[in-house]
Formats: sequence, C-alpha cells, structure tokens
Amino acid sequence: MAKDLPYLSSYKNVGLLFDKISKAKVPEAFTVRYLSDTLGLKSTTDRQLISLLKKMGFLDSSGKPTPTFSSLKNAATAKFAIANGIRIAYAPLYESDENIHSLASDQLKGAIAQVSGAEEGLVRFITGTFNTLVKLADFSGNNLVANDDSDDDVEESVEDQELTLQRKKVAAAGFSPSFRFNIEIHLPSNGTEETYLNIFNALRKTLG
Repeated sequence: MAKDLPYLSSYKNVGLLFDKISKAKVPEAFTVRYLSDTLGLKSTTDRQLISLLKKMGFLDSSGKPTPTFSSLKNAATAKFAIANGIRIAYAPLYESDENIHSLASDQLKGAIAQVSGAEEGLVRFITGTFNTLVKLADFSGNNLVANDDSDDDVEESVEDQELTLQRKKVAAAGFSPSFRFNIEIHLPSNGTEETYLNIFNALRKTLG
C-alpha cells in the first residue's frame, strides 16, 4: 500500500531553518508570523517548513513546540534530534530499510518510489527533501525517539539510563539481592536470668 511521505516544493532553506531555530527563543507557538518575523523566512514556500517540523515531531498538531524541540538548540544534540525526526517523519521508509539514509542515490529514489507510489516529479521532491535533511543529521548513535504529538513524552535522564543498565546487568548475571539486618540489644546489667530469657523469647516470637 502506498504511503504518504513528507516533501517540500523548495528545500533550499531547510538548513537555514534549523540554524535559526538554534539561535532564537523557543516560541509559545510556531506560527507563520514567528517563521516570518522572528526567523526571517518570509517566502510562501517556507510555510511548508512548519508542516515538516510537525511531521518530524518537533511541533504538535497546534504548532506548539514539543519537548524534543529544545534539542535543536543544543549543538551537541541537534544532529541526533534531526536524525530522530527523520525516522519519525519517514517511518514507512525505515520499515522497508532501517538504513535507508545510507543508500546510494538511485537506490534511495527507487525505494521512495516503491513506498510512496508517487509519480516521478513528486518522487524527486520527496528525495530532495529527504537528502537535505539527512545532510543535517547524525545517525551514528541509537537515538530513536517515540513521539505521538503528546507533551507527556519525557526523555530518560542519563542517571535513569545508567540505573536501567545496572539492573539489566544484575538480571543477566542471575543475581538476586538479599538483605541482612543486625539487631543490637542492650541488656540491663542488674537483670536476672529470667529477665534475659523473657527478652530473648519476646524477640523470637516477634521475628519468628
């Protein structure tokens, strides 16, 4: 079954878009006015960039930035975030080949034509848009991000990831943690033998 794949009729400003986003304040809503007045992308064809950001998971359906949007402002995470966005927007392509971004030009074009079922002219636009995004991305790590246009998606912290890894190592080793309790009893120096026996019997009943 043919699948819809994102494309731009002009993708010359895609790189400029992400560069502008990295330098500008995160908006309450990513509107046409914000695109034009704040980012300086005033062409009518540039408006398609908003739809592209939505399909990549950086904006929700109303145009509000999602939690992953802030990753675009950090030079250390921006390229990984774009790679994740590509995987989200072009999910049907990645279902056919998880390394679709590494294919040679002719192979990529063929795969896009097969998955989209589009005519040749549209295939060129899809291919051009995809290639432009890939040049801005870094696929070197395992950075898949699930996104369902919900603000409830929160990325796992480094500490949580480390804790999860340690738990997996413990489980793999077949280790089951156990606990030992040390109870300290202060016996009265003037107590009788009966007093001591009563104390120990009470402990035995409580802990037994």
